[in-house]
Amino acid sequence: MKIRLLTIISILTVILLSACGKGELKDAKNWPVPDFTYTDQNNKSFGLADLEGKVWVADFIYTACPDICQPMTFNMSKLQEMAKKEEVENIEFVSFSIDPSVDKPEVLTEYSKQFNADLKNWHFLTGYEQKDIEAFAKGFKTIAQKPENSDIVIHQSYFYLINQEGKIQQLYKGDKEVPYEEIIDDIKTLQ
Repeated sequence: MKIRLLTIISILTVILLSACGKGELKDAKNWPVPDFTYTDQNNKSFGLADLEGKVWVADFIYTACPDICQPMTFNMSKLQEMAKKEEVENIEFVSFSIDPSVDKPEVLTEYSKQFNADLKNWHFLTGYEQKDIEAFAKGFKTIAQKPENSDIVIHQSYFYLINQEGKIQQLYKGDKEVPYEEIIDDIKTLQ
């Protein structure tokens, strides 16, 4: 009788453990991220291939932004810190500049320092034309548009969670009332 009970418990344990990690999110978007290779804050090439097999969180910001970008970057920094405390591994953070004519690698490096960004797993990207990032943002079903004769770039304030296959799973508010715990839980579910 004890052996049978232990066998049943063992089987149930294996089933439960196999359900942990690499799960799927309810209502996942599954939007594929367009392929890209851009330049990071270290003036090095970085692209979708570098993120293969990793869960990552992305946003669209620019350093001269007068309103939501600084809170977004602060919130992404907080999320990065929470992921460290939760010992979440194999996670990357990616911030796409939507003002590449201003946001050169050295500008992005200085900007990242204001937020204590850990650049081991957070990449600030540039190295493309304005029209290219505007087209790329459409793959995230978002807007990034710099009107002519303006320093302001129109954009939304979402954080995007992308799975190991490069598909956007979910988007969250990134400027205020950020659902940090939900994002961390969703990252863990995907891993």
